[in-house]
Amino acid sequence: MTFLLVIISLALLFDVINGFHDAANSIATIVATRVLSPVQAVVWAAFFNFIAFLIFGLHVANTIGKGIVNPEIVTLQIIMCGLIAAIIWNLLTWYFGIPSSSSHTLIGGFVGAAIASAGFASVFYSEILKIIIFIIVAPLLGAVVSITISLILMHVCKNRAYQPTNKMFRRLQLISAAAYSIGHGSNDAQKIMGIIFVALIASGHLTPNDSIPFWVVITCHSAMAVGTLLGGWRIVKTMASKLTHIGSFQGFSAETGGAITLFSTSILGIPVSTTHTIAGCIIGTGSIRRLSAVRWGLTRNIIIAWIITIPVTSIMSALIYFLTDFAFNP
Repeated sequence: MTFLLVIISLALLFDVINGFHDAANSIATIVATRVLSPVQAVVWAAFFNFIAFLIFGLHVANTIGKGIVNPEIVTLQIIMCGLIAAIIWNLLTWYFGIPSSSSHTLIGGFVGAAIASAGFASVFYSEILKIIIFIIVAPLLGAVVSITISLILMHVCKNRAYQPTNKMFRRLQLISAAAYSIGHGSNDAQKIMGIIFVALIASGHLTPNDSIPFWVVITCHSAMAVGTLLGGWRIVKTMASKLTHIGSFQGFSAETGGAITLFSTSILGIPVSTTHTIAGCIIGTGSIRRLSAVRWGLTRNIIIAWIITIPVTSIMSALIYFLTDFAFNP
């Protein structure tokens, strides 16, 4: 029971780190356009992160809990090693201001430890392939949706005066940021729900056929909200000002495009990266003005981080598994 509590504590710690690491996803555009102050923005985002469980089902949580690694081979040691690797990688990328995917960090850690313990047959590769495909699809889909929204709005507003139009979009950003934060909460908080669910199965407290307990749902959303309140200012700076210049119009388009993408993938139960999604949306809206408005050198570095996250955390968690296995069973 003590070991299970340690695992749950590690999972919730990751959820808090996920919140402040990925706070930029929810607040970067609304801070960049100065619609809200940084403190107001994180409170706004945290609230809507929290209430996301009232709107969406637990499709993503079930995918993580039952669809990535065979639940029959999962042990608490596997989960612990995966979480430790995920926490280390998240803290490293946060320190250097790299907007990497907390979702893929968690998935890579879980998969690497499972393979180290039970071999390559322990992983459901069709689900992993879907997640890898969405490393490309999620930002592209976000970019396409946000570009489409931008073009439609540019046509609708082409004969309107700038000042009243800008004021209108500043107000609309409150709605679009709230919608994106709901999408963020519905996708990211559910990943840790899935991990805790697996831990409860591995410890014999639940079976794979049981539903995720409500206390797990509310605790994970609370931890995500607390992390968002802490803010991840290093990554906010990267997303809000270094990728491209963002005005209220671009901010609204990016947030709305991101919200639509996350709502769709949450309903389908696909654990996509909210980081990839909003980055694609910001790049998409920024490129509407001109392609040179986007800092493609920085974009390239971010994409490299996206690509290496799953393999790096998989290797890291496998090494941690072997080290802990040697320590406990010399």
